Amino acid sequence: MRFLILGGTAWLGGTIATAARHHGHRVTCLARGETGSVPDGIRFVTGDRTRPDAYDSVAADEWDVVVDVSRQPGQVASAVAALRERAGSYTFVSSGNVYAETATPGGLESAELVDALVGDVMEDMESYGEAKVACEQRVLEGFGAERSLILRSGLIGGPGDLSDRSGYWPARFAQPASADGSVLVPDVPGLLTQLLDVRDLAEWIVDAAEDGTRGVYNVAGETVSLVEYLAVARFVAGHTARVVGVDPNWLLEHEVEPWSGSRSLPLWLPLPEYAGFSARDTSAARNAGLVTRPLAETLADTLRWERQRVINGPRRAGLSDADEVALLAALVA
Repeated sequence: MRFLILGGTAWLGGTIATAARHHGHRVTCLARGETGSVPDGIRFVTGDRTRPDAYDSVAADEWDVVVDVSRQPGQVASAVAALRERAGSYTFVSSGNVYAETATPGGLESAELVDALVGDVMEDMESYGEAKVACEQRVLEGFGAERSLILRSGLIGGPGDLSDRSGYWPARFAQPASADGSVLVPDVPGLLTQLLDVRDLAEWIVDAAEDGTRGVYNVAGETVSLVEYLAVARFVAGHTARVVGVDPNWLLEHEVEPWSGSRSLPLWLPLPEYAGFSARDTSAARNAGLVTRPLAETLADTLRWERQRVINGPRRAGLSDADEVALLAALVA
């Protein structure tokens, strides 16, 4: 098959391109090329998707599948217009952020969506869900349901995750900031998580293209509680010291943010309003062939990658060593 990956030099796009290549397909990546290089054996075409001539070098070719991960509706609209007569199908990686309701676990693909972004440009992450809805609409309008695959992904993690959301916990348990090895964690026993290994997502995108899979699917990892997630992260890191569970209200009072940011605790979300955010029903995708590896494998591989990386500046998610030590001290003050 002939794959056209719109992107391919960054983490997700590159992983998809590599998976397609490993399956023996011919792969072309179209990107500006500013975030890295494409994997070996893959054709790279320079293209700036903000320009009207972005697809001139690929629009004359025939493609079995186009894969797009953009968050910008204008970019998706221009790609669809340029490629709908040249491509057999269009796979779009969307997000669970498209759903309007986040409080109830088990949400299906038929759940209500947020309003689509008006306009072609997502200006900031506050409108991420709205932008992804608009992107989905552009794909379906251009390719139709019979030629489209929309994947509403949960949190993606694994080796190479520069967002720090999947790497922070195994890295923190492997290298505690405190002298006695204590690690501070949020005490939210009812919160669920669904970390999806980037390699599993990429593999299923290729499998689905080969199988001719169409439709809209929730795609996420196994549903486990945050308590269990932290236990797995602790196990792969070999941590045996004290785990200090802290009430979420205390964390908020001490300016620790949920989910992400330079002073945050990843995967923690407020309850009850986010009880269903990382607990969507993925049975349709699994029935269509999605296979996800054990969480322990993902976190162990991510920890190995964390031990090799060089971090310049604060993490994008998690606590600095100084913040962790200060917070632990404040708990006993």
